[in-house]
Amino acid sequence: MFSFSQLVFGLCFFIVFVCIIILSYRTDKKKQPAYFKGSYKILLGFLVAFSLLLLIKFMTQK
Repeated sequence: MFSFSQLVFGLCFFIVFVCIIILSYRTDKKKQPAYFKGSYKILLGFLVAFSLLLLIKFMTQK
């Protein structure tokens, strides 16, 4: 499906992308805290939805 080099690149890209997003979120939250109230609820909802999709996938595979 993917070569080893492609998987390594994808993993490195994902790690760097997440780090940049976290740093950006922290700086924006300090500048404008009113926009980020309750943002943990959105993250929690996303994680629940993603977990449900994974659960459905594994339960429906043979």
